[in-house]
Formats: sequence, C-alpha cells, structure tokens
Amino acid sequence: MPIRILVADDHEVVRQGIRLILDARPEWEVCGEAINGQQAVRMAKELKPDAIIMDIAMPEMTGIEATREISKLNLGSKVLIFTMHDSKTLPEYVRAAGACGYVLKSRASYDLLAAVEGLLKGGTFFDKNNKNDGGSASKDKNLPSAPGSSPTR
Repeated sequence: MPIRILVADDHEVVRQGIRLILDARPEWEVCGEAINGQQAVRMAKELKPDAIIMDIAMPEMTGIEATREISKLNLGSKVLIFTMHDSKTLPEYVRAAGACGYVLKSRASYDLLAAVEGLLKGGTFFDKNNKNDGGSASKDKNLPSAPGSSPTR
C-alpha cells in the first residue's frame, strides 16, 4: 500500500513542484491537494493521509490553524509545515501547532524528501542551521497570525 500524502498550498505552481519532488519516491502518492486551510482540514478528515505538507500562509485558514485542527482530530497524519518564513522562533511556533517539523521553500529540493521520510518514520524535521529555536513565536512579525498569537504577515 502506498504512502499517502496530502499537499496544501494556495499556489498551483508550488503544489506542482512538490509533486515533482515527491515523484522521486514511487511508493509515495499525492492523494489530494488543498488550496486553503479549511480545505486541508476537510480533506485530511476524508482522506486520512499518512503525511500532510502544509503551507504556513494560506487564505481562509492559515496552515498553522489548519494544523491545530488536524492535530485535534487524532488522525495519525504527520504534518510538515512548508514555508518561506524563516525565523528563530519558527520551530517553537510549528511545534505548538502540532506539526512534526518544517521545510523552508528555499530548501525544498534539498530537504523535502528527507523531511517527509523522517516524519513517516516517527521523527521530526527542524532546520539544523537554526541554532536558537527559543523565544516566543508571538514576538515574530514574519509569521502569519493564528488564534491565540499575535504574529502578522
């Protein structure tokens, strides 16, 4: 049985790029594509994917909000945040939402396969170059806002 992966990003070209990268693993299949956070939550309930690659900044519901909702469902899906936002507080922000890691869009061709593989094996994937993952996500103005936090785009 193939590993099922849901891709959530509001840009079609990004979703296509993720598909191309994931195609390197024939045992993996993209079981669905969501264009916003609400659709990602709905599709996660319906498809119960093994992993979800989730853009952090999407319309209608951010990837962080969608990750929180999916985590509450206890589907067993591992969420990997996919973002262009890089900050020292990002690891804390991602963990607090219930994701198992993140990949920077600028590093996708280098890190995406390893990150998904790590999550599927029960691990996490956080940027190894970010030595300081302390601090408060609510102080980071580069991250999209989510309920209970103050970051803005």
